[in-house]
Amino acid sequence: MAPAVLIEKLQKRYGTTVAVQDISLEIQPGEIFGLLGPNGSGKTTTIRCLCTLAKPDAGRLEVSGLSVIDKPRQVRQRLGYVAQEVAIDKLLTGRELLELQAALYHLPRNTAKARIDLMLQVLGLQEYADNKVGTYSGGLRKRLDLAAGLLHQPDVLVLDEPTVGLDIESRVVVWNFLRQLRDAGTTVLITSHYLEEIDALADRVAIIDKGLVIAAGSPRELKDRVGGDRITLRLREFTSDTEAQHARELLSSLPFVQEVIVNPAQGNSLNLVVQSQNDALATIQQSLKTAGLPTFGISQSRPSLDDVYLAATGKTLMDAELAAAGSRDLKAEKKQSMR
Repeated sequence: MAPAVLIEKLQKRYGTTVAVQDISLEIQPGEIFGLLGPNGSGKTTTIRCLCTLAKPDAGRLEVSGLSVIDKPRQVRQRLGYVAQEVAIDKLLTGRELLELQAALYHLPRNTAKARIDLMLQVLGLQEYADNKVGTYSGGLRKRLDLAAGLLHQPDVLVLDEPTVGLDIESRVVVWNFLRQLRDAGTTVLITSHYLEEIDALADRVAIIDKGLVIAAGSPRELKDRVGGDRITLRLREFTSDTEAQHARELLSSLPFVQEVIVNPAQGNSLNLVVQSQNDALATIQQSLKTAGLPTFGISQSRPSLDDVYLAATGKTLMDAELAAAGSRDLKAEKKQSMR
């Protein structure tokens, strides 16, 4: 059986900007696959190339065995795509918008009516179906967008940041519905920078950074590879570089500490990989206190996907998001100054 999605050595540039350096993925039928990474990592460019919305510079892309480059029309029939930004006509009612979507896919009238009624029911939109979309909340618009992407019953559903800006209730509705789709045999590809979303939903995940896949596997496999418990601690405010270095050396000498990772964005924040033991926190706090370096805060946890990202890149996903936002702001200021 052919993979539901095959991406090999994908590359894409926009002018001098490298959006995707080299991405290869294989997604099996009937699984939820997550692409995790900060904004600007190449997630959206990858799925735009997959969905025939952007032409790759190099690489091989297939959906259900069909070449995205050679057979884009047939590929679009097998794909459902829900973009990050909801773009729907606010003057239409929810039902009218779905009827328009069904007509674009040339669905027979009886088939279209049955599928529209089903989508409205399973996504909790029945009571809003005849209201104009302009009156919908953000959560309802996202659900309607999801319904529109599923009317033609695609083999593969592609979602770009499906729950950005949604309230908790709407997120739960979307999550539960995606699990139902997966259980019914639909392949789901999700891009997200929400760690908990990918961890909760994805059967397998690829973590992307700077247009490259830096880790891939099931969430559990990725976390097991990192190994050890995680301890995050902050030294007291205004800790000097000398004191911070002393703390790192002291912690590294403890027999149960496997690694000390410095958070470059916060000089007095340290991330430790430790062998699991009951007195780890107490031992660390006492050692630092004896050395005149009391902790401002400390916590212990099992490895997370953020720990996987941290181990691979030396920074947390939040740090990467902030760095990307700062880069965008700098470029915007430069363009503004040139006008």
